[in-house]
Amino acid sequence: MLDRLVHPALLRRLDATPAAALVGPRQAGKTTLARSLSPVYYDLELETERLRLDLDWPRIEQEQRLVVLDEAQAWPEVFPRLRAAIDNDRQRNGRFLLLGSVSPALMHQVSESLAGRLALIELTPLLWCELPSDVEQNRRWLCGGFPDGGVLTGGAFPQWQRDYLALLVQRDLPNWGLPSRPQVTERLLRMLAASNGQTWNASKIGQSLGLSYHTVNTYTDYLTGAFLVRLLPPFESNVRKRVKRSPKLHWRDSGLLHAVLQVPDQRSLLSQPSVGASWESFVAEQTLGLLAALGPAHAGYHFRAGDRNEIDLVLEIDGEVWAIESKLTTSPSPHDLARLDRSAELIGASRRFLVSQTPVPGGDDNRASHNLGTFSRWLVERFGA
Repeated sequence: MLDRLVHPALLRRLDATPAAALVGPRQAGKTTLARSLSPVYYDLELETERLRLDLDWPRIEQEQRLVVLDEAQAWPEVFPRLRAAIDNDRQRNGRFLLLGSVSPALMHQVSESLAGRLALIELTPLLWCELPSDVEQNRRWLCGGFPDGGVLTGGAFPQWQRDYLALLVQRDLPNWGLPSRPQVTERLLRMLAASNGQTWNASKIGQSLGLSYHTVNTYTDYLTGAFLVRLLPPFESNVRKRVKRSPKLHWRDSGLLHAVLQVPDQRSLLSQPSVGASWESFVAEQTLGLLAALGPAHAGYHFRAGDRNEIDLVLEIDGEVWAIESKLTTSPSPHDLARLDRSAELIGASRRFLVSQTPVPGGDDNRASHNLGTFSRWLVERFGA
């Protein structure tokens, strides 16, 4: 089993709270990680497992080991039981680990039944710095981070990603409440892939699909809750220049994005007009995924002013504002850093980082030109346990 960066943070949260919810997309490795922590495991998507848990419940309430409940949102009846068990002995921590393939925004039972009793942790697909050293950066970028999706062994991409999305569209998303017909959802996914890295325009997408912008926003909320896409909000600062207030759309896994765009290999990826946007999303998601795994409180944004000054990723972290720009090149120029400095000055960013594919990174902790490997390692050194 590969070491996951979220492991220490998960253990810390379990030590401090009665329960934790490890959420993230299907097939990201939640079950593998959870079962390495405890043998007491129930898969609540299965009727037989729900019956087993029901019959075992008197013993479970007294269980001293961690109890793992996989796909907890599939059996809402378990949440009142969890609340009662926790409230009967609030001094005991680390009792329950819930796994879920939908975000807390869709897990209403978590927010309503276990508020104040449960820590929320997100597990992403494999991050670049979690992979074996023989996996090239561009292979991770092309295939995405799902362990079975080809990044580790090759051969599975892009058919695995197509099958993954088909299962979500045909079964999971309808089960989670998405009212869209599967054919409409598939068309929406293609539209969102074509819009990756762009500011969000629900009206434009709705016109193409024959839907209202309200409906497009509702459907996209479900895709966000399923960890497929992210709407990165705009950073608002007190500058005189007009700031565009629309969020920016990013696909969270580059392999899923490339599968929808029908990009079969690295050569085809580099010939795509949207390759720069794909790299931008990849850098943003690797950065945000690392921070989610390592545990520091943070918030991510994008910034774009009316005179075209822009920053791909703005972070609020440790009381500071960071500006991170991505550029798909092996030879970033001093002009690229100077342009980042101009935009960073508008928002008062104290740290500025340019992330490219340069083989010669340089700079310091406040201003640097990095490749993704050196930037990831710097974040791990700064925030790791």
